[in-house]
Amino acid sequence: MKLLHIGDIVGSPGREAFARLTTRWKAENRVDAVVVNGENAAGGRGITGDLAEELFAAGADVITLGDHAWDQKGILDYIEREPRLLRPANFSADCPGKGYVRIETKNGSLAVLVLIGRVFMPPSECPFRTAEKILKEQGRSGTVLVEMHAEATSEKIAMGWFLDGQVTSVAGTHTHVQTADETLLPRGTAYITDLGMTGPHDSVLGRDKEPVLSKFLTGLPTRFGVATNNVCLNGILLEVDPGNGRASSITRIHERLPEV
Repeated sequence: MKLLHIGDIVGSPGREAFARLTTRWKAENRVDAVVVNGENAAGGRGITGDLAEELFAAGADVITLGDHAWDQKGILDYIEREPRLLRPANFSADCPGKGYVRIETKNGSLAVLVLIGRVFMPPSECPFRTAEKILKEQGRSGTVLVEMHAEATSEKIAMGWFLDGQVTSVAGTHTHVQTADETLLPRGTAYITDLGMTGPHDSVLGRDKEPVLSKFLTGLPTRFGVATNNVCLNGILLEVDPGNGRASSITRIHERLPEV
């Protein structure tokens, strides 16, 4: 089984890169399933139902969210109806939606679990105990991708070690900067601290540079628009034995959107 796990989509440039590159990969049978973080898909903050449908049509099998999950109007109703759109599982149980889903691919089933960190992030339940509970309830067999949406690298690394041997992969999101530490941990779990960003890389985390620089220099409120240049797709490609759910390889992806 070949799985593509893609880092945070930022705005329309990120959506275009995702659609053009992922559609090609699927048409060429290079991947069996695609998981993508879409929490910055709507102008850099949150996602709408229409944009989620756009990403599903472009090849997403599961869309994940993080701390911007509720930023767009109408998403509360949509996420209740669409089980493939995941918010962090350790959000309050009173929140709509779920943080875990299992889907079928042509090469077997795939489960996806999303967690959010607590270091420098809004309050949430313990991600470690939440993962432990869900894996006990749902079972650890088969292919299980875990996304850890967190600010602190230490918290993501700790989750990798905590789940090593229990899941197929643990991949971080949120910082929009791809890390170079992709590895197979000793008990067989693939790991990377951050998948990176799918969007404009001549930017500050996907935003126009000048307003961000002005904010740092003056401290005054400034609107951060989405940048447009050097659009790239970041993520990882996993090769997995669907019989035991173990990853045999993890390859970092940094692919630039070709000029039209």
